[in-house]
Amino acid sequence: MPQKFTRECLSANDRQVLDSVFNPLELSSFADVTTISAEADLIDHELEDDKTINLEDLKRAKLLEVEAIKLTEEGKLNEALQSFQEAINVAPERASIYNNRAQALRLMKSDDEALSDLSKSIDLCTEKLLKTKCHALCQRGVLFRKRENLEAARSDFNEAAKLGSQFARTQLVEINPFAALCNQMLRQAFEELK
Repeated sequence: MPQKFTRECLSANDRQVLDSVFNPLELSSFADVTTISAEADLIDHELEDDKTINLEDLKRAKLLEVEAIKLTEEGKLNEALQSFQEAINVAPERASIYNNRAQALRLMKSDDEALSDLSKSIDLCTEKLLKTKCHALCQRGVLFRKRENLEAARSDFNEAAKLGSQFARTQLVEINPFAALCNQMLRQAFEELK
């Protein structure tokens, strides 16, 4: 007698693949949006080359940014936005602040403001800030995809993939028209198995 198919039979990786097929725009958590670790944008090995800000202001901006990230993770979004704004007031040319604030704005369903912050972050990124640029491109690509602007999403994911993002590569496959057709056929096959 054939064994009945259940999700529990699958590995965690296989379940994740199925979830991306059946719910490509559902993002499970704050960090999963673009597989961003907030600390990754704050790592000092990507030294900022903005000479207009002094070291003390940069340290203060980083502390405010970390505080805002923690407030966001705690669901205190209004307080987080205040801390992000304070950080921007101290270091308005710091790309990671805009990238991280965009995540909080997305959680507040303020997608237009998030898009604006992500574009600002991308514009501010220099050759030393490729990780931040990659994260911002992935986030903006997700927002474009959510709005069904697939050309803009494809462009951002393509650029992020060139910077090494596996998430962006996965998204490029998912928005490929041929992959979409295969996903539809796969969905139908699984529905028939139920």
